[in-house]
Amino acid sequence: MEMPVIIKKEGKWYTAWAVDVDIVTQGKTIEEAIKNIKEAVELYLEDEDTGIKTDELIIYPLKVDAHAKASSPTC
Repeated sequence: MEMPVIIKKEGKWYTAWAVDVDIVTQGKTIEEAIKNIKEAVELYLEDEDTGIKTDELIIYPLKVDAHAKASSPTC
């Protein structure tokens, strides 16, 4: 089974987020973060009641202009 994992450096740590199961962990290195997220997801999936319905997920690469000013909604 494969699933997307997002890894982001936050300060001195790397945070890993398994998107499909909404699990987050961290490590001091990218390799450690990957090892930790793999272990966390495997433990999560050991629960026989867990069901991942990937056909219900939509992953969309949203692009936004980081410099655009948000406008206030009018009533």
